[in-house]
Amino acid sequence: MTPTPDDLAHTLSRIADALERIAPARAARADFTAADAFVWIAAEKRLEPVPRVNRVDMALLRGIDRTRDSLVDNTLRFARGLPANNALLWGARGMGKSSLVKASHAQVNGEVVAQGTPPIKLVEIHREDIETLPVLMGLMRPAPFRFIVFCDDLSFDGDDTSYKSLKAVLEGGIEGRPENVIFYATSNRRHLLPRDMMENERSTAINPGEAVEEKVSLSDRFGLWLGFHKCSQDEYLAMVEGYIAHFHVPLDATTLRREALEWSTTRGARSGRTAWQYVQDVAGRLGVSLSEPPAAPR
Repeated sequence: MTPTPDDLAHTLSRIADALERIAPARAARADFTAADAFVWIAAEKRLEPVPRVNRVDMALLRGIDRTRDSLVDNTLRFARGLPANNALLWGARGMGKSSLVKASHAQVNGEVVAQGTPPIKLVEIHREDIETLPVLMGLMRPAPFRFIVFCDDLSFDGDDTSYKSLKAVLEGGIEGRPENVIFYATSNRRHLLPRDMMENERSTAINPGEAVEEKVSLSDRFGLWLGFHKCSQDEYLAMVEGYIAHFHVPLDATTLRREALEWSTTRGARSGRTAWQYVQDVAGRLGVSLSEPPAAPR
């Protein structure tokens, strides 16, 4: 029996509906005026506004003066439409890497907005969503704003090849990085890949040098490398004293020094995070409310 035109039309309509259901979801158009910070929800291909960013005041970040000044300067140049570099903040845990990114964003916005320049938008992308960066870039490219794309704790392990997507977006590829986008990442590794992974590449590749070079070259996409190292005892105490003074915690200097050093010794570490954890403990014991507390440094 020969199908009628109506039968064919009905069949084609059903096929079209089925293809529509299985097709990847399109990225939702973002309202960039809704907030100055967003989180990229990769599964839904949309940006979630963040009305209040969990950040540390710049004045409370101690022992990182040179890295602070470098990142703020780079961010300020970017906000003003001048050349600026992608930045990799690497090094010791708890020394304020991600805190510095968020604090720099706030400080620079406060300065440029006062001068009549539109604020920079901070967009956080999770490590596991790096492969969706091209989709995110497509949303930001035509927007009348400038963006810092921020990835916290960036690193790659084993057979993970998503670093290739990051390389292409940062500098390679046909389109490359949009002029209105810059990429900031934090990592505990300077080269983003563990040594054993690179050694394995060297031992199994036909041309070991080229295999390792491809992976190490990811870090080369970041023109600005900012190192964070374990702090000294004096720097650690300065961090504690800064928090204590900021929140008006009534504790004498002798007790503070003794307790703060004991706290760091029992945890085997001196860092901004350790300092903040001690301040939370002593404030709780003394019944002092830490209203609108800053995030623990990372």
